Amino acid sequence: MGNVLVIDDDAAVCDALSELLTHIGHTVDTAMRRETGLEQATSNAYDVILLDVKMPDGNGLDLLPQLKTLSNDPEVIIVTGYGTAKGAEYALKNGAWDYLEKKASVEEILMSINRALQYQKEKQGSEPLAPVKRERIIGNSPNMRPCFDLLAQAAASEVNVLIIGETGTGKELFARAIHTNSPRAAHGTLAVAPLKRNPRAEKNFVVVDCAALPETLVESVLFGHEKGAFTGADQAQDGLVAQADGGTLFLDEVGELPLPVQKNFLRVLQEKCYRPVGSKREKKSDFRLVAATHRDLDQLQCDGKFRQDLLFRIRALTIELPPLRERMEDIKELVRHHTARLCRSYKMGSKEFAPDLLDALMAYHWPGNVRELVNTIDSMLAVAGLETTLFPKHLPLHIRVKIVCNTFKEKASAPEGEDACPEAASTDPESLVSFKEYRLKAEKRYLEDLMAGTSRNIANACRISGISRSRLYELLTKHQIGDPLEETESQQVG
Repeated sequence: MGNVLVIDDDAAVCDALSELLTHIGHTVDTAMRRETGLEQATSNAYDVILLDVKMPDGNGLDLLPQLKTLSNDPEVIIVTGYGTAKGAEYALKNGAWDYLEKKASVEEILMSINRALQYQKEKQGSEPLAPVKRERIIGNSPNMRPCFDLLAQAAASEVNVLIIGETGTGKELFARAIHTNSPRAAHGTLAVAPLKRNPRAEKNFVVVDCAALPETLVESVLFGHEKGAFTGADQAQDGLVAQADGGTLFLDEVGELPLPVQKNFLRVLQEKCYRPVGSKREKKSDFRLVAATHRDLDQLQCDGKFRQDLLFRIRALTIELPPLRERMEDIKELVRHHTARLCRSYKMGSKEFAPDLLDALMAYHWPGNVRELVNTIDSMLAVAGLETTLFPKHLPLHIRVKIVCNTFKEKASAPEGEDACPEAASTDPESLVSFKEYRLKAEKRYLEDLMAGTSRNIANACRISGISRSRLYELLTKHQIGDPLEETESQQVG
């Protein structure tokens, strides 16, 4: 039997679920407000939490990231009277065990609870995954923790992994971390369970930049060639697939792989056999595949530009990396780490940070993500020279301009005579709000303006905001903003 917490503002629902679950032997607590539920979940060890969406003090889905970071890691089941496909997607992506409507049968609810309890019991009795070395992956924000969990699962298995994320989010770093944390040999024997037969971490990590492959030589680059296979082939040469034998093959920007090569590579992936160009014999390569892309492979598949069977093969386990703007809590740690690293590299003294510099960095959107942040730090160090403190003045001009312009845009979007967020503008301590609440209000206001300005067209909203389709749906659901209009067929073609 388990400990269950019901968070629902409907007293009748709380009473009914409490009576039902108590009758079959579970210990049940209830909370009728979101914040009260969070306090109880933090103070007690629950196995399962039943969570409503529409609460008098906010959206229940907002609690998911916090609930999933609790030390006892409870399973959260969403039980809502206002179920939507976007809400279900958001819930599952943020770690929910299940997403049910209140009109679901008692049997369905009980089955979901029992399965979650069974999983909890088996998880407690199993060996925990070994901690992973993160290499240069910096940050521990709530949005990054599920990525680290998946990283550990990927490293402990041989499954094909697909890493999704915008340019500059650290996809190659995650791929290298998977390789580095793969099973290793020790003193002639494997230091892992018997099924881990390949000490991959001791072999090659081979990067294939699919976007840079010359189309006329792509098969030769991947599979190698025999002497005389084509003009200029004056000697036999191994391809990248051969070099990855026993190790990891990383297909970066796999969405750029030409269609003819996709067909050939599918068989290589299935059989772990390949034929060098000009050869009559096949060779074997026992590589582990990790792929990455910033593109929507499902859309490419619908457009006939990516094979469905290959897509199914490469994404047995998917890690979706959040953009930097969705993990702003990590910026200070990232800045301090990379500033210290670059100072050591350039053999210059350590740098201090003016408080308003860190505030400015937090106010920028970072469309280029962590890569842009690192390049910005590099630029600041060059500008600062021997100066010991970094100020906003040292930022690249285009970033300073963008920050200032964004400030004026926020003020312009506020009601006349008011600041963008009047609750936070007051100097009265009693009327000030938390930074988190301020950001939530600003985020909701931006989304409302975005939807109004684009006539609720999802394609235009994504283009203007720079937010991916799936993330935009998540945010709209989070703030309970109505359904956007999908693209029409003519817009998709155009």
